Amino acid sequence: MILIEIIPCAQFGVSFLFHTQVKGELIMGQQRHDHLLPFLFIMMMMMISFNNIISCYSSASQVLLEDDRRLLGPYHGPDHHDHESHHGYDSQAYPSYNVMSTILNDEFKEDLIEEITNDVLSLKRIDHRVDSISSSVKTVINVNDFGAQDEDGNHDDTEAFKKAWKVACSSSEGFVALVVPYKKYGLKPIRFSGPCKSVLTMQIYGTIEASEDQSDYSDDRRHWLVIERVENLIVEGGGTIDGNGKIWWQNSCKINKTLPCKHAPTAITFNQCTNLIVSNLKIQNAQQIHVSFSKCMNVLASYLIVTSPEKSPNTDGIHVTRTQNILISSCVIRTATDIACGPGHGISIGSLGSGNSEAHVSGILVDRAQLSGTTNGVRIKTWQDSAVQVENVIYENIQGTSASDVAIKFDCSESFPCRGVLLQNINLEGSGGNEAEALCRNVEWADIGTVSPRCPEESHSCTI
Repeated sequence: MILIEIIPCAQFGVSFLFHTQVKGELIMGQQRHDHLLPFLFIMMMMMISFNNIISCYSSASQVLLEDDRRLLGPYHGPDHHDHESHHGYDSQAYPSYNVMSTILNDEFKEDLIEEITNDVLSLKRIDHRVDSISSSVKTVINVNDFGAQDEDGNHDDTEAFKKAWKVACSSSEGFVALVVPYKKYGLKPIRFSGPCKSVLTMQIYGTIEASEDQSDYSDDRRHWLVIERVENLIVEGGGTIDGNGKIWWQNSCKINKTLPCKHAPTAITFNQCTNLIVSNLKIQNAQQIHVSFSKCMNVLASYLIVTSPEKSPNTDGIHVTRTQNILISSCVIRTATDIACGPGHGISIGSLGSGNSEAHVSGILVDRAQLSGTTNGVRIKTWQDSAVQVENVIYENIQGTSASDVAIKFDCSESFPCRGVLLQNINLEGSGGNEAEALCRNVEWADIGTVSPRCPEESHSCTI
């Protein structure tokens, strides 16, 4: 399940890309270790009733639960099981996590509304306070103690960071803080790999800046900072991660049409991490993508400021791939991505299914987003003739402007239509204040309250 809550007035540029196959049951966290305090298990998603009540709690934080229940309703559409048998889609192999499973009924049933309302406990606001962890930290590892120069960022501090990470990760002291002080540090591509023996907090107070020398990326042009295979990790501190992407933008085929198109690094990638908090950081000027969560479980990303210049090519804000149970909350994202005008694609699920690949995306809530000049306000894109299933997606309380007149674009596969798309309280305008349009192909949807623009009536729908 993916839950997104955006603070008002944030220009939003998150792109959710699920390129690969996701199978299997929802896992309720990892094996509990007796010596770990309960607050170190973040985002443990618990399903009750119809497997649909979500309770999040974060490491070193006090959980504030708000009963913000959603009034949902099913919609008209072709018989779900007939569709599965006809196209060979196996709902057991690709289970939705049932946040809106009852929306998939054959017809609207008024008596289900209250039942669904009681069964679905939506996104919980988390009051994230990591200060309390300081009292538990037994060991502090400072990168300066391993030779980091803490000067102007021109010095290569990669080896010092590697050594500091190795000591912090291998420590058996229980609670360990890896500290990056209030200075500027220069890094070449680096991997911070687990598993770690300690419960680790990476406190970034200063600035980490990427090497400008493209030859430093000859072994891997896709990544700069990678944190992988780590459990129970907090990355925070109020500092800055700077991808130093100008040289990459200048050599992009999007800027210089005479150049071949090549990959550029993602600024920071979290891969195969479990129980992860990333909070209170500024991530800027990425070579390409700013932040990527891949194959992770139980993730809280909050209070992130993600920025790049308007004309920087393909500088997407946050990518989420093959990740279960992630909350993106109170983030400001101002990026360019690959458009000619306006800061970002908007809220995008896609593009999925290229090369006839399989993918399954389910259980997404987008709530309280303010958009400004995005290509489309909200968008779902899957490739035709692909085995891609997108279902159980809620968009609510979204307002703002689209750089094009198509503010809502659902362009789904004819073989596998998008299912269970609910829109509630949407108000998006087109470019120049023009009336916006909705393009809706092969999508089964419902709406509640005022939704503008609205999908055409001829698509499968019902208004509640």
